[in-house]
Amino acid sequence: LLFIVGTVSCTLFLAVNSLYSASDDVIELTPTNFNREVIQSESLWLVEFYAPWCGHCQRLTPEWKKAATALKGVVKVGAVDADKHQSLGGQYGVRGFPTIKIFGANKNKAEDYQGGRTSDAIVEAALSALRSLVKERLSGRSGGYSSGKQSRESGGGDKKDVIELTDDSFDKNVMNSDDVWMVEFYAPWCGHCKNLEPEWAAAATEVKDQTKGKVKLAAVDATVNQMLASRYGIRGFPTIKIFQKGEDPVDYDGGRTRSDIIARALDLFSDNAPPPELLEIISEDVLKSTCDAHQLCIISVLPHILDTGASGRNSYLDVMLKMAEKYKKKMWGWLWTEAGAQSDLESSLGIGGFGYPAMAAVNARKMKFALLKGSFSEQGINEFLRELSVGRGSTAPVGGGAFPKIHSVEPWDGKDGELPVEDDIDLSDVDLDDLEKDEL
Repeated sequence: LLFIVGTVSCTLFLAVNSLYSASDDVIELTPTNFNREVIQSESLWLVEFYAPWCGHCQRLTPEWKKAATALKGVVKVGAVDADKHQSLGGQYGVRGFPTIKIFGANKNKAEDYQGGRTSDAIVEAALSALRSLVKERLSGRSGGYSSGKQSRESGGGDKKDVIELTDDSFDKNVMNSDDVWMVEFYAPWCGHCKNLEPEWAAAATEVKDQTKGKVKLAAVDATVNQMLASRYGIRGFPTIKIFQKGEDPVDYDGGRTRSDIIARALDLFSDNAPPPELLEIISEDVLKSTCDAHQLCIISVLPHILDTGASGRNSYLDVMLKMAEKYKKKMWGWLWTEAGAQSDLESSLGIGGFGYPAMAAVNARKMKFALLKGSFSEQGINEFLRELSVGRGSTAPVGGGAFPKIHSVEPWDGKDGELPVEDDIDLSDVDLDDLEKDEL
């Protein structure tokens, strides 16, 4: 992100050079070569999904290069700029950076790497995964779609996550479901359907894992279930339709590879996924972990509870939640605090002491922020965030060049605030007659 001070508009999202180059032993992966290099490969792969602006990624880069050199000819080590290629990151459920995946025997079921960020730890994990892969081959177990080159003769188990639907079961499963359904209408004799079958099956398994079953892939034999074929006007095979509750079905007109299918399914999932969590800044960890993990963190400072009561505060939180929902695909972090609870933070963002509610969008890597100048309303915030998302807005450096000390506070209990209890004054022992005499 590029931030500049002053009234001149600035570009918020500036292309950053890749962290890797052709001279490294790290193989740069893109949507164009990923399927060929990784999925169709017999090799074990370690793949880092990164964003060039991410500080953790920048710190990992020399270790990742060192590991790639050590593993050269033994294990493939790759990297995906998932900020540039968001569809590829989305396909593998990447929500933060860096994310490291191990593509072993079953290329369609990548494992998350949870180890250390040193070259030694990375190499050790790679060799451990390699031992497991070799043992599987030795025992005759291929681990499923071992090379991404499935065949129709590989057995019905490959289609275990494709839900077969019929005239009798369709409405009960699909029309009354809160989940998203992608339904393939096919004919057993259709050559294009046979070509699609392994791609559809592999995508079904990956989509089930990535969406926790919230997007389902199904198949209907349209030659047998003619009532459904007639209802949806199926004229050619395969025809794929998308069903979402309360909406008319729409045709899927994307590519026929598993990566295309998965990418569309994950888009549908994110459209229907809950908004990002809105967290109260009750400790330094909450602020740092949220702002370090996201390109921007949106921080709101709400009026003191005594000024708004619970209902007033909840109305502000509702506005933030609506905006978090609207902009959830941006994968920004969302935080709030009460006026005065983090006064140092307020001062560093040019908010301190007045003008509540207030909002700032902070880039923790650059330690720059943009301040909401309009109203704290759906319309005002939407305009502010829209300007950010297209690279416009007046910005300034965070005071002191770093986040100030964050105080640990008790989380809001959801109730109206209470004024401090004052001590009652006991007048029983005071002689009022003497007081009157004194006054005279």
